[in-house]
Amino acid sequence: MSGWDEGNVFYSDQDLVDQNAEDNGVANRLVVQGKFKEFIRSYGELNGYFPYRAALLQNSNFLPVNLDDLDNFDMEMGDLIRKNPAEYVPMFEAAAAEVAVGLRAKVAGDRGDMEEPTSGDVQLLLSSKQNSISIRSLTADSISKLVKITGIIIAASRTKAKATSVTLLCKNCKSTKVVPCRPGLGGAVMPRNCDHPTQPGEEPCPLDPFVVAPDKSKYIDQQTLKLQENPEDVPTGEMPRNLLLAVDRTLVQKIVPGTRVTVLGIYSIFQAGGASGPQKGAVAVRQPYIRVLGLEQAIDGKSRGALNFDDSEEQRFKEFSRSPDVYSKICNMIAPSIFGHNDVKKAVACLLFGGSRKFLPDGVRLRGDINVLLLGDPSTAKSQFLKFAEKTAPIAVYTSGKGSSAAGLTASVIRDASSREFYLEGGAMVLADGGVVCIDEFDKMRPEDRVAIHEAMEQQTISIAKAGITTVLNSRAAVLAAANPPSGRYDDLKTAQENIELQTTILSRFDLIFIVKDTRDHSRDMEIARHIVNVHATATSVTKDTAQGSENDNWLRRYIEYARHASNPRLSEAAANALQTKYVQIRKDMRQRQNDSNGEGSPIPITVRQLEAIIRISESIARMQLSPEASEEQVAEAIRLFTVSTLDAAKSGVAAHITVTPEMRSEIQQVETQVKRRMGIGSRMSTRNLIQALGRMGMSENTVRRALIIMEARGEVELMRERRVIQRNA
Repeated sequence: MSGWDEGNVFYSDQDLVDQNAEDNGVANRLVVQGKFKEFIRSYGELNGYFPYRAALLQNSNFLPVNLDDLDNFDMEMGDLIRKNPAEYVPMFEAAAAEVAVGLRAKVAGDRGDMEEPTSGDVQLLLSSKQNSISIRSLTADSISKLVKITGIIIAASRTKAKATSVTLLCKNCKSTKVVPCRPGLGGAVMPRNCDHPTQPGEEPCPLDPFVVAPDKSKYIDQQTLKLQENPEDVPTGEMPRNLLLAVDRTLVQKIVPGTRVTVLGIYSIFQAGGASGPQKGAVAVRQPYIRVLGLEQAIDGKSRGALNFDDSEEQRFKEFSRSPDVYSKICNMIAPSIFGHNDVKKAVACLLFGGSRKFLPDGVRLRGDINVLLLGDPSTAKSQFLKFAEKTAPIAVYTSGKGSSAAGLTASVIRDASSREFYLEGGAMVLADGGVVCIDEFDKMRPEDRVAIHEAMEQQTISIAKAGITTVLNSRAAVLAAANPPSGRYDDLKTAQENIELQTTILSRFDLIFIVKDTRDHSRDMEIARHIVNVHATATSVTKDTAQGSENDNWLRRYIEYARHASNPRLSEAAANALQTKYVQIRKDMRQRQNDSNGEGSPIPITVRQLEAIIRISESIARMQLSPEASEEQVAEAIRLFTVSTLDAAKSGVAAHITVTPEMRSEIQQVETQVKRRMGIGSRMSTRNLIQALGRMGMSENTVRRALIIMEARGEVELMRERRVIQRNA
């Protein structure tokens, strides 16, 4: 029978793998892994320092790698990582683990023999200097490729255990099988059949015999974050978009909501578990997410990581700071289309530059951001100042008081639809960390919502204790608020307390408070009318100069970024002594004023917070000039700015700001004559009856009330019973 099938053996290559191709793939992987090892071992500087070797020796759990270094070593390796990171990053990590084992010395085993150290997992943390792209520009072409984006973390989940390999146990034959899990948010594919050979007398294993053995599986820490577009990058009128991030191992629990980050990762897709409605059962629809390979946290809210200023730009900034009139030049750049309001423009400039943030040895943090409140009549360009600050500040959030709740300004606790767990989402104060929050219609906010930002304005943190979540979020932002008096206009016939209907607790947190009034002055009205008509008449030429205007705005924004980054001024000793003397004098004057007004306090208190406000304003003016310390001249300008704003508002009484024209003066004298003729000394009369009686003589109610206020200031009459009854004293 030997040789019966000789020459008659047939074969088919159907469904068989090409052995040469498989060998080539293995060889290619080994070659690439060898190059990764060579890069870690041999990449270094001319002085013999090898950074990646040193990093592995210092901490073998993770290895930070700059892709620019990899490009310099071998351009093809960098391209492989960028185009197919899911395949080559695990090779890089395996190469790093082998190099880490080779770098460590032998360790003593259980029997005292020297053994090779065991290899642990090494996580690769990538970084790159390439420009980041917007979340909106991520398309289907970017899937499975390396992308770099920036944004704000608005929510963070709890840490979960993600299986890297699942151990399966057959219910019938008790044999085990290890199945690897896909990284990121991917899962494992369960086999349908057991591959254990059936022995004689055994029952064959049924279909789907496997159950998961959780205690024998391997796990890593994993956390999901929600990344939202930076507020300044969202197009007008559109909703900000967000994206899911998956971080694991050493990147877990590193980021809190409200932090600005730059993310480098793999743009991936996953099947959403809790799909409902039209997408339920839609097999071809996948949700995008980013598997994070590198995370850079912003410093002091600067979302672009390390600020990149080239030498020529720095030179231009330093030359500009050395010119003698830097302060006035910068103030002229603030809202150039608004006529007048020079002191308000200087205050907005100080707010944009800010003072120096300080950290005391006992852990106390003193804020350097300046808060400004604009209070006054309508059509005095308050909202225009807010819009300009939002456009010019490197980081800014604009909101309206009526449409803002306490949760929208601070942070809200939201339940996840799929996992049913609570997580935090940051509000406007958190999103503007390191920038400016512009709040329009500040007086229209509900009092309980306004109280929510007390802590954010002074301590610059937001404490949350809701739904089992207790945490503290950073809100290191300056507040620029605009408000109207309760009656809509600033009424000269009312006291300061009646015109400023905000609580003392919130007013003391504002460094500068401006009362902006629409005074009726003929020459000023002519200048304003001429300015506005010119703006409208030259609108066509203005649009031609838009490029130049936007270039100036961009230059100012860059200069603000550079000044906040490069300058950190402090008070000089002479300036500090002058400031102490002035503060004590201001307190003394306010105490004397309170005694003169029968103990009636000012609605705006002058406290230690106001002393710190003057210090911050002085440092801000010094920062505009890139000066290392604030001089006496800068302190004097800060005191002047404080005097014309907050101090004048604090001193504002009933008759403090009544502007009397010559025509009005003659009318008031007529009213005084009629009051003295109708009322004897010591007699009383109803205010309403007196106004009606004089009204029949052709005198207006406003003129009568002004005359009564002036007579009360002189002590000739006394207004009693909530100003409803008049008593003549002299």
